[in-house]
Amino acid sequence: MSQKPDWLRPHGRPWGRGEGRLIYDNPWIRVTEYDAEAPTGRPALYGVVSFKNLALAVLPLHDDGTVVMVGQNRFALADYSWEIPEGGGGLDVDPLESARRELAEETGLAADHWQEVLRAQLSNSITDERAVGFVAWGLSQSTAGHQADDTEELVIARVPFREALDAALAGHLQDVLTVAMLLRAYHMAREGDLPRELSRAMLG
Repeated sequence: MSQKPDWLRPHGRPWGRGEGRLIYDNPWIRVTEYDAEAPTGRPALYGVVSFKNLALAVLPLHDDGTVVMVGQNRFALADYSWEIPEGGGGLDVDPLESARRELAEETGLAADHWQEVLRAQLSNSITDERAVGFVAWGLSQSTAGHQADDTEELVIARVPFREALDAALAGHLQDVLTVAMLLRAYHMAREGDLPRELSRAMLG
């Protein structure tokens, strides 16, 4: 879609943002509280979590139609999560450069072909975090020598694309970027937006 349809235009007046007060700050996030005015004209108090990195997601596709999944324990929800390779990159850094680094750090892989396929806002009612997703294929072992994060204990699995997609649709995979990227890649394979042989291998 090259042009937005008319219904996508903004409606009403935007939020009014008054004085902000820093509530919390660390190397990854900042929490700011604002005196605000709602689009309805009502006064409001609004807290915003600002992220200091861009969220990145990479769906690595092998020629045989398998994908690489990463398993790890997550702190916030105190559960175990299977996801595609994900991480963060500096806001002033080319997202593709950061995605290449994340893929190498988490999986030890490099890719010959990269395509940006997703831009997303994550929980945009309380945070300004944005995400960029890439599909990567033509995979090989990375020679870059990236070091993994010393707080992560990762498990790697290589699974058929359709099996990962079915797991997402069944609710077994709940990381939103993983679900969105698997659905996006499925649509691309069905619509002929990926190499033909790769699409055939993915769809089985």
